[in-house]
Amino acid sequence: MSVDTREILDRAMELPAVEKARLVDQLLSSLDEPDEAIDALWRKEVEDRIRAYQAGKLESVSLADVLAKYRK
Repeated sequence: MSVDTREILDRAMELPAVEKARLVDQLLSSLDEPDEAIDALWRKEVEDRIRAYQAGKLESVSLADVLAKYRK
């Protein structure tokens, strides 16, 4: 962590809880901006999976089966 970042963190830690929560919310929101390159990759992945499923190359699994697998 850089010195500047450490100073910002130290000052933020002195804030009241409500102000910390607002700061965290704003920081997290700033990370949630759309990225067209990533969105395009996911669109292609989804389209490829749909085509594979329709061609019989990919089988579906029920939600109940997926959840059962992870409950064990």
